[in-house]
Amino acid sequence: MDGIPNHVMLKQYSHDATFSDNHVREIPYNGETAMDVYLQLMNSTPGWIDALMRLRNRIASLLGLKHLGNFDDFSPAKKDFNVGDRVGIFTMIYRSPVEVIMEDRDKHLDVKVSFHITPNGNRATVTASTVVHVKNRLGKVYMFFVGPAHKLIVPATLNKLPKI
Repeated sequence: MDGIPNHVMLKQYSHDATFSDNHVREIPYNGETAMDVYLQLMNSTPGWIDALMRLRNRIASLLGLKHLGNFDDFSPAKKDFNVGDRVGIFTMIYRSPVEVIMEDRDKHLDVKVSFHITPNGNRATVTASTVVHVKNRLGKVYMFFVGPAHKLIVPATLNKLPKI
């Protein structure tokens, strides 16, 4: 169901996932880490995605869901994030030079996202993967709307990365 490659650490969290997806993008490579790529993406989120996030937060607050904030709610100058730190809307739960895994948990959903980078000379493959475990009916309703949007949001965000 998930299509998450075996070399991506997030794969271990995909068992029994309600939702998962995976997107890949080739980029020029200059020694960036997975965290560098994640920060670059969060600092260049397309405006329409930011607008959707603001709308999501307004509606979520009315439904008793958590207000997540915005993707770029962190200091872009900071580079020394550690496991346990909040980085934008997610908390970092794993970090290596080639992969960073972020998470957001509440009573409705457990969401994990991964950015994995596979260098190959002066190119690299960026793999963006998501795993969601729904915990209740409200989480199912939420994912009914967010799941299809997610499949547009991640590729649009990855398209902000430099092109080969």
